[in-house]
Amino acid sequence: MKILTGYQTKSSGVILIDNQEIKLDNPRQASLHGIGMLYQEPMDFTPLTVLENFSLGSPAQNRQKARSALKKLSNRFGFHLDPDRTVELLTVGERQQIELLRLIHIKTRILILDEPTTGISPAQKEALFPALKQLAADGMIILLVSHKLEEVATLCNEVTVLRQGKVTHHAMAPFQFPELLTAMFGSVPERKDKEAARKKGVPILALQNIKAAGERQGLDHCNISVAEGEIIGLAGLDGAGQSTFLRLAAGLTIPEKGRVQLFTNTLPKNANACRMAQKLKTAFIPADRLEEALFSNITLSDHFSLQSKETSFWQSKERSRTLAEKAIAEFYIKGQADDTADGLSGGNQQRLLLALLNPKSRLLLLENPTRGLDIRSGQLVWQHLKHAFNPKTAIIFSSPELDEILHYSDRILVFHDGEIVMDKAVNDTNHDAIAAAMTGMTEVAQ
Repeated sequence: MKILTGYQTKSSGVILIDNQEIKLDNPRQASLHGIGMLYQEPMDFTPLTVLENFSLGSPAQNRQKARSALKKLSNRFGFHLDPDRTVELLTVGERQQIELLRLIHIKTRILILDEPTTGISPAQKEALFPALKQLAADGMIILLVSHKLEEVATLCNEVTVLRQGKVTHHAMAPFQFPELLTAMFGSVPERKDKEAARKKGVPILALQNIKAAGERQGLDHCNISVAEGEIIGLAGLDGAGQSTFLRLAAGLTIPEKGRVQLFTNTLPKNANACRMAQKLKTAFIPADRLEEALFSNITLSDHFSLQSKETSFWQSKERSRTLAEKAIAEFYIKGQADDTADGLSGGNQQRLLLALLNPKSRLLLLENPTRGLDIRSGQLVWQHLKHAFNPKTAIIFSSPELDEILHYSDRILVFHDGEIVMDKAVNDTNHDAIAAAMTGMTEVAQ
């Protein structure tokens, strides 16, 4: 999408429009070639009116002509937009409608849609889909990016599946959902060394009637309990609610409704929630390492100094250097104690984070714990997580890889559009059922 809209320059290959090679070095060039994009998050100016936003990017014209064009297009597609209403008072779906009409008005020929139904109601979707079908019938090329297979089947003539940067499948309608799911998520290799589920203890974490903001949809209708010793994998497409779940448990996100109970304590709905979670020996590793977890410009030794319970930062320097050198050896970190965190590769930053975990943690919350690691390194990470901590320590982790979740989890929670749609023991489900639940399908079509 970024390459086709001119925001990112391709490193190789060609782009052809009407059998002519074109250059797309910036968004202006893309627009001149008739390429437009309806972004997932509305790209508008909320203090301006509907009419003013509609007129952006159009050739100079008087206000009356713009109003007439807006009314004509709105009637054509069955949209109900007040030209004089400020955009900040509109729903996400109505703001998408404005942008769609604006792109049509400036004569877009190739329309890219990035998850267009995220954040809009079923009624708004019912208005959007017929409009898209009419545009396609009129000759517009529409590229739909979506993980919702029912929408793909409803709207598309052909589908291309991308996974980890490569095309894994291409097909013409009608589509076979099992084939698409396999192309999207891969197949699970047989592994005979999966360990037996650990013995569960008393409940240590409970989310009760939770509603919380975050990611695309936040989290809603969440009622979950976690016991000592459980290893729970969180599956879902990016932004489906897993990150919000982990941050609620860590006290980093405050629920709008409901309560988070940790070791019989209810976390307060303020900034003290995170502090309480830490005192109760809860540890959290986020996916964004340098933004949320590490300090870019200080050394590995200094990270261990900051973790130290010594009264003085400087008193712990020698001990911290020893700890850093021990971690480098134990976790195969390619770096030195005096290297800064941002001087390490992504995989080595991840190893450093794992080395910094408190071995006395009672609840580990891990956002993609093997991110940036090869298969062997990932196995070593899990060996450490399972055997370096007390067997009663609960581990909750998210991962984009279903095989990792199936192999290391005792229990799986599947998230879709801000809700938990599956909660099952690993032995009671399978790869296809999880993949289908991630895309909002209740069952895999045969």
